Amino acid sequence: MMRKRLFNNLIFLALLVLSQQGQSHGRSFHAGLQGGQSQGFVKTSGPHFVMDGRRLYLNGFNAYWMMYMASDGGTKAKVTTTFQQASKEGMNVARAWAFSDGGNDRPLQASPGSYNEDVFKGLDFVISEARKYGVYLILSLVNNWEGYGGKKQYVQWARDQGQSLNNEDDFFSNPLVKGFFKNHIKAILTRVNSITRVAYKDDPTIFAWELMNEPRCQSDLSGKSMQDWITEMAGQVKSIDKNHLLEIGLEGFYGESLPEKKQFNPGGSQVGTDFISNNRIPGIDFATIHLYPDQWISGSNDQAQAAFVESWIQAHIQDSGSLLGKPLLLAEFGKSSKSSEYSVGVRDAYFGNIYNAIYASAKSGGSCGGGIFWQLMASGMDGFRDGYEVVLDENHSTANVIAQQSRRLSALS
Repeated sequence: MMRKRLFNNLIFLALLVLSQQGQSHGRSFHAGLQGGQSQGFVKTSGPHFVMDGRRLYLNGFNAYWMMYMASDGGTKAKVTTTFQQASKEGMNVARAWAFSDGGNDRPLQASPGSYNEDVFKGLDFVISEARKYGVYLILSLVNNWEGYGGKKQYVQWARDQGQSLNNEDDFFSNPLVKGFFKNHIKAILTRVNSITRVAYKDDPTIFAWELMNEPRCQSDLSGKSMQDWITEMAGQVKSIDKNHLLEIGLEGFYGESLPEKKQFNPGGSQVGTDFISNNRIPGIDFATIHLYPDQWISGSNDQAQAAFVESWIQAHIQDSGSLLGKPLLLAEFGKSSKSSEYSVGVRDAYFGNIYNAIYASAKSGGSCGGGIFWQLMASGMDGFRDGYEVVLDENHSTANVIAQQSRRLSALS
């Protein structure tokens, strides 16, 4: 009887190992996070991301809402479902917010230095689930825009303490405001995850930190304010965490360092950032661009928007490789269902064209390391729909386009 029980136990263990191996094999495209087990921190080598000496390419999604949803027991399952579905389609990176400043609706930082532990535990859960499903995270530290607080909230906090500030762009120059943000950087990077017991700065599940979502300083188009702020804050991040990669969160607008490049900006616009000089700052490890032709050149026809998409991507791929010598990530792009010509087929074709440009660069040894579309949601999240949402359960053709890109990039790795 004992021998039979022992034999049965051995059979069970063997089947369990085989099952785990099968699950790990199913996620083998997640270099560095295979089967949820991290092998080390991603690095850069010239214009490429590398993991254990091999090039790493990224295909993933934005999901800014994750910490918010994870901080409520009734909605946190949406985070798990999203990671499960994304992993199934081969996605290996997600970009999300590590901020929620002020306000009354589940703020992470209710006031300067005052953190809501329940919301922080939500972020802990996001990181833990990402690790479980073999997905890297890019975590953004503050918003340029008013959503979830942003620079407007930081400036208001300084006003509340007696500072006479007239412009949201004082975020980039006021010493008190900069002190608030430096303290937030430290609070996030040194946080010890309540689930994994690993400090964020020591967790390879995190692919990179992002200083700010879409920073703009239109009160100083010379670019000096932004250049100085990035330099200072990159130094703050790297003084605490030398393991992780760091990027700025730029949309890609060119500035004064190479004025002839401004021709690539939509409508010749400037926003106080400089794709070249900002990304040359020591401590900035890779460059990013965003892509919204429907917003940036609204009113133009499909052909004009398609031409802009092509020139915007190719100019930045070229400059990241030849002028910066750093990898490039297309960190936001999407097709809105609110546009007049929208259909799922149109969106699939749009994603496919962008994925082809990314793949062509990667296959030829170019600087583009991957793309992250805006935005992925689980079903039953209607309140978060913004027109750009992708719900995999509803759009199997889009899921197939995404999965094909995952397979192609995985083969290059």
